[in-house]
Amino acid sequence: MSTFLSKRYMSLTPYTPGEQPQDQQYVKLNTNESPFPPSPLSQRLARQAAGDLQLYSDPECRKLIPVAAEALGVKEDQILFSNGSDEILNFAFMAFCDEDTPAVFPDISYGFYTVFADINRVPQKKIPLTEDFRIDPKDYYGAGGTVVIANPNAPTGIALSLEEIESILKANPGNVVIIDEAYVDFGCESAVGLIDKYKNLLVVQTCSKSRSLAGGRLGFAMGDKDLIRDLNTIKYSTNPYNVNSMTMAAGIGAFLDREYFDMCRERIMETRDYARKALEDLGFECLDSRSNFLFARHPGIDGEFLYMRCKEKGVLIRHFTLPRIKDFNRITIGTKEQMDILLKTVKEIMEEER
Repeated sequence: MSTFLSKRYMSLTPYTPGEQPQDQQYVKLNTNESPFPPSPLSQRLARQAAGDLQLYSDPECRKLIPVAAEALGVKEDQILFSNGSDEILNFAFMAFCDEDTPAVFPDISYGFYTVFADINRVPQKKIPLTEDFRIDPKDYYGAGGTVVIANPNAPTGIALSLEEIESILKANPGNVVIIDEAYVDFGCESAVGLIDKYKNLLVVQTCSKSRSLAGGRLGFAMGDKDLIRDLNTIKYSTNPYNVNSMTMAAGIGAFLDREYFDMCRERIMETRDYARKALEDLGFECLDSRSNFLFARHPGIDGEFLYMRCKEKGVLIRHFTLPRIKDFNRITIGTKEQMDILLKTVKEIMEEER
């Protein structure tokens, strides 16, 4: 770092995104992207929007919001779009946390939560997962801060029920509860239906996973109109034109093409079940994933070793170094053909180590 960096950021540890190596062609199962391209309608609308890129994008997303609101079953003043869900989450940390209101989240979860707390200089309280890597709702009753829960959780893939989410909301009437639903479309029930009932609920979703727009960077939050107004205050104080025109158009296509959306997520869930059974047949333990990835470990194989050997053989998976999960690897669900390559590679590694 330079000598000019503000001392407030000297000790900041940035988030580490998944590898995007360019040295060779990989079977890429490390960043939870969809194996399917954006819907044909998304692609066509984005190409059309490219012709007007000399103009600023609409900061109010007036064409996108009505389409999305109808698809998601919310009112137009209950939704806000952003440059990926990470931006919305950062807005939420800025808006709803401060020196007197800590961020409260699991100790094993999305790594960006710690970074958002650090960069916004707010205290944080990390609550350990249970022995079986689950979130215990009772641990968040009367949390005394802004609760942030990924549901399904990452990197475990384990989900809370809607009843458990509601119990946390009831137990924290004086604080915002953020439910980060990046992976909700792969077998978990969304909390969106509760936003009219609980004014302290903010649901965050993304188009990166189930709507195949990871490269487009489109996220959104849903909640009471007053919460959305708070987030808009942050948005208009930082980057009003945060969603570009092509992404906005692609998002319209993604929400309109419900048939394509359903087809892609159903195929991913089917492939997840297939891969899970195959890995378990090889002796792996896979947690109960409701996401587009599996979190797996083998009692006889070191997690980092498996990750490194897979990479050497051209298959990328994600390894984490936290002590409790260092024996696990997170495996994105690709196409069936990609998963067969992974399984073949794992078998080869196991045979080589015998």
